[in-house]
Amino acid sequence: MEADPPLYPVAGAAGPLGDEDRFGVPDGPEAPLDELVGAYPNYNEEEEERRYYRRKRLGVVKNVLAASAAGMLTYGVYLGLLEMQLILHYDETYREVKYGNMGLPDIDSKMLMGINVTPIAALLYTPVLIRFFGTKWMMFLAVGIYALFVSTNYWERYYTLVPSAVALGMAIVPLWASMGNYITRMSQKYYEYSHYKEQDEQGARQRPPRGSHAPYLLVFQAIFYSFFHLSFACAQLPMIYFLDFYLYDLNHTLYNVQSCGTKSHGILTGFNKTVLRTLPRSRNLIAVESVLMAVAFLAMLVVLGLCGAAYRPTEEIDLRSVGWGNIFQLPFKHMRDFRLRHLVPFFIYSGFEVLFACTGIGLSYGVCSVGLERLAYLLIAYSLGASAASVLGLLGLWLPRSVPLVAGVGLHLLLTFSLFFWAPVPRVLKHSWILYAVAALWGVGSGLNKMGLSTLLGILYEDKERQDFIFTIYHWWQAVAIFVVYLGSSLPMKVKLAVLLVTLVAAVTSYLWMEQKLRQGLTPRQPRIPRPQHKVRGYRYLEEDNSDESDTESKHGQGDCAEEEVPAGPVGTEPAGPCRRPCPYEQALGSDGPEEQ
Repeated sequence: MEADPPLYPVAGAAGPLGDEDRFGVPDGPEAPLDELVGAYPNYNEEEEERRYYRRKRLGVVKNVLAASAAGMLTYGVYLGLLEMQLILHYDETYREVKYGNMGLPDIDSKMLMGINVTPIAALLYTPVLIRFFGTKWMMFLAVGIYALFVSTNYWERYYTLVPSAVALGMAIVPLWASMGNYITRMSQKYYEYSHYKEQDEQGARQRPPRGSHAPYLLVFQAIFYSFFHLSFACAQLPMIYFLDFYLYDLNHTLYNVQSCGTKSHGILTGFNKTVLRTLPRSRNLIAVESVLMAVAFLAMLVVLGLCGAAYRPTEEIDLRSVGWGNIFQLPFKHMRDFRLRHLVPFFIYSGFEVLFACTGIGLSYGVCSVGLERLAYLLIAYSLGASAASVLGLLGLWLPRSVPLVAGVGLHLLLTFSLFFWAPVPRVLKHSWILYAVAALWGVGSGLNKMGLSTLLGILYEDKERQDFIFTIYHWWQAVAIFVVYLGSSLPMKVKLAVLLVTLVAAVTSYLWMEQKLRQGLTPRQPRIPRPQHKVRGYRYLEEDNSDESDTESKHGQGDCAEEEVPAGPVGTEPAGPCRRPCPYEQALGSDGPEEQ
């Protein structure tokens, strides 16, 4: 059986007729130039196009996996370091021996204030930063600030910890807004690369059908949040493999604790001031912090090297060219949209519930009753439940989009109502399985809520000119909710549960009301995005086929001369007449074009 001939014959190789091919043209070094550099006779354009777009789709999947892994590594390092740092600084003996009268509790309180208070101002600068740096580079810069926060723990002083905490607080909302925008853009690009034939038939300027990218968006959000929620489990590795060996057991740390759960006030009232049996050596602490720093640096490299751009360069130029004043105002103007106003309670609840999982279930119910040494395993149960629920969110491919959100809220409603009547007894381990079940089920609700909300925003607002504004509003309201939780940390647990329950009911009611309005055909009010105002003459704006122009530009043209044909001239010359755009020198002289005669 003869072997199949190669798809692309080697140029200059001898054909079946020796030194001459079947047309009588000499082959080899004496062949004409057209024969050497011309198109291959067996070239299959359709097959090559299919392979090209398959590589493009694989690149999009690579971008999503890289962004998800970077988010998991970044928050795993950040949460793990913060947890270890707060436990060490809480111990009275550690503070006196290591730092004397430096005032670590005061430094920690100001550090937490910087992390929780600074994001309140993020609505003012986040869209400007994302448009200025671009989505990918904003992600890289924010991950770098998280790495900066990790590096300052080598030298724990007021002038290192507090400024880095303020910088980290400034980076929280930009990081999440850019990541949400990035995942949404990847789903849209995947649709474009999967349906390139339809776009060729319809024309490059025509927008794809609304909601066409929704299945890909759901899959990509499931991947992202399944990775991200594993960061809570990764954050417990320093606790399990390092700090647990130095902790007292629950009989010592919970000796003065009288009430837990729904009967508790504040956070861990009566908890022992000494939680460390022996103090960890400075050399061991430096080794752990070096590992965390290496992982944070790895997350930066993943974003830098593996995450591709979310927009083409020409698109980013257009996004910036609407004017910085308009970019500053547009997040506020988008609040006129009734869809966003109806989702604001859900945004707030999304911030409440993730903090309640850590401080409420983890501390007031968990540590208060079963000891500090089991905190890591409670958060791992929450992490695995949330990650598994993110994968289960793929059922939304066959179910209505409201089902995952309502299911997550319903599960949280049952758990919150049950926690009202449960006060675990301190230092009793026989009910610990209930704690793990509650943590895992709360994680299931969190995973469904986070993934469903991000997917919903990507479906409702699929215009690339609006996505960064929408995700900025979403995560800014989350930051406001986290700030409220920080302020009310000393309230009784029943008050916290009541606030959580009221917010939950308001969130689901408002969301269902929004869906009812959309089914009735009510048109939302969206602010107009200004047309890009380009200040330079670049090659991209002189092209006849502008793939990034808006529908209005394509209909009405680029001014009075849009319909006039410019006669072809010699290479290197510009068209004469009043239709030519003035060059920068003429603009500086105040002229509107060629010199007037």
